[in-house]
Amino acid sequence: MNNADLRALYGLKYNPFLPALPAEALFALPGVEAFARRVQAMADQGGFALITGDPGQGKSKTLQLIAHRLQQVPELTVRVVERPQSSLGDFYRELGELFNAPLSPANRYGGFKALRSRWKTHCQSTLMRPVLLIDEAQLAATACLTELRLLQSDHFDSQSLLFTILCGDGQLPERFREADLLPLGSRIGARLRLTPQPPELLQEYLNFSLQQAGCPHLMSDELILTLASHAANNLRVLNNMAAEMLSAAARRNLSRIDETLFFELFSPTAGKSQRNHHAKK
Repeated sequence: MNNADLRALYGLKYNPFLPALPAEALFALPGVEAFARRVQAMADQGGFALITGDPGQGKSKTLQLIAHRLQQVPELTVRVVERPQSSLGDFYRELGELFNAPLSPANRYGGFKALRSRWKTHCQSTLMRPVLLIDEAQLAATACLTELRLLQSDHFDSQSLLFTILCGDGQLPERFREADLLPLGSRIGARLRLTPQPPELLQEYLNFSLQQAGCPHLMSDELILTLASHAANNLRVLNNMAAEMLSAAARRNLSRIDETLFFELFSPTAGKSQRNHHAKK
């Protein structure tokens, strides 16, 4: 069953367990609200902020939530880097496209001067502040991160021309201990570290997700408790299990999903039964 049929069957506005979520469906994890307020205050002055955490802990969705909040501030121009792993030349080219400042990657100094000049003029003439968001920032080359640090400062580092939020896994803070990136690490003004979430919070997340999607009673309370207890404290694991259950329930035309389906799909004997079934075929 495709996603549109699944939504129609259960009256869902969207599938709450897939990555493509609207802004109102984004769940604020502990610490995110305070971090978002801090970031919004910093954005006007420029600098760096950092989001880190292990895979599956909600970094990208947190960055999406903060991006949505920042986009509501009229004087901010928010842009997202699509290829953090780019070479320095491609990194310059993407920055130029994002902020409407054509650059010549072959001329590093010329490009550097052109973008700095455009940003400075932009800030002075429009009062808008540029904000750059970089997900999977642990993939970014050291040269690009260093250039970004140099690019955003002006007048002996007393004026910042850009606010950047870096988002990545546990490798990123470790990289800031390297000699080449120590100057950037020292400039990070706000940090948010996302940690494994307890089952109680995962239950809250499931209830919130179903409520926002328009079907709060789709899963039984017992199932929500069971899912949250078996998700290894990981949001991605939780979403993957919930999405699989929703798809299986739709194929069987179940009106409500309970623990019976969970144990059928995820109990230790479930995989063995499925293998025996395929073997008989």
